[in-house]
Amino acid sequence: MRIALFSGNYNYLKEGANQALNILVRYLEKNAGCSVQVYSPVTDTPAFEPAGTLVPVPSVALPVRKEFRLALGIPQSIRADITKFRPDLVHVSTPDILGVRAQSFAKRLGVPIVASMHTRFETYLSYYGLDWARPALEAHLRRFYRRSDHVLAPTRALVDDLAAMRGDRHADVWSRGVDSDHFHPDRRDMAWRRDKGIADNEVAILFLGRLVVEKGLATFVAATRELQKRNRLIRPLIVGAGPAADAFEALPGAVFTGHLSGSALSSAIASADIMLSPSTTETFGNVILEAMACGVPVVSADAQNARSIISCGEDGIICPPTDINAYVNAITNLTEDGSLRRAMGKSARRKSLTYSWDAESQKVVHVYRRLIDRSPSRQA
Repeated sequence: MRIALFSGNYNYLKEGANQALNILVRYLEKNAGCSVQVYSPVTDTPAFEPAGTLVPVPSVALPVRKEFRLALGIPQSIRADITKFRPDLVHVSTPDILGVRAQSFAKRLGVPIVASMHTRFETYLSYYGLDWARPALEAHLRRFYRRSDHVLAPTRALVDDLAAMRGDRHADVWSRGVDSDHFHPDRRDMAWRRDKGIADNEVAILFLGRLVVEKGLATFVAATRELQKRNRLIRPLIVGAGPAADAFEALPGAVFTGHLSGSALSSAIASADIMLSPSTTETFGNVILEAMACGVPVVSADAQNARSIISCGEDGIICPPTDINAYVNAITNLTEDGSLRRAMGKSARRKSLTYSWDAESQKVVHVYRRLIDRSPSRQA
């Protein structure tokens, strides 16, 4: 199979969405005999080496979030490259201009289209004072997902929503996995903690992810600040980087690691005691699964993605999204009851072992093959 994949950000920033896409492409080429060409905006400072063959698409920086880039269409040179590649299927992963134009070009080529959902863009608007634009954006998203022959989403709840939106059952779960050898409780490193100024008797509350307002930073700060008022041994541990880093300035003694990868990332996660995940904008939330794999109990906002991963009270705790007292009480209970915290961490680790990247990637392969086998061009 020859797959043309279109992404708004394939490797110039490290995010859960493009990590999933790169893992998929690596599997497709190594295990499924596929050839994959990826079309995406690029920068001179990529976050990591891309899987597959990456074809740069001309783009411009977004005015509000300049770290992101937007392709304004598919130039003739890129169209010629796609035509020469002769894809059997087009996979679009972002409902932007590039993704829409790729759908149109796929229809001209007569090849099936798969769309995968990675981001709930409509939930971002309230963080930027753009609620007035939500109806228009939701209309665009409906059209985008309906134009595809099949859609993929990381949770059953999102798949059901997409199926209802489309009015058919051409939707499947493409969940996520975790490297359970890399993200492991044994990565906990007390020497690393001490080097960061975290005392052995302090409770490190982890924030993990890009430092952007839509990740619920204000909620994290408010809850952690209240915890610090009650307990001087609470230490915020901020793992990540981004334009909204100054939101954490209100937290005394916060430890900032910046962006981490590899063993440094897994050690930082495993060296935390509790993770607070206040985001309600995720489609899945890879960071929750990574923390669970490290044996770190997660206290999360009540959102579709969290409910799909966490069994509340067993391997994590789910709280009403804006209820600061609920977060504080949940974390206080875990802080004061070490046996409960350790038991929940062990349960979280066991749950994480049920998630496999290879198994989820193979589901995508089945969808691809089914669509290609049924396509008019294959049957002609």
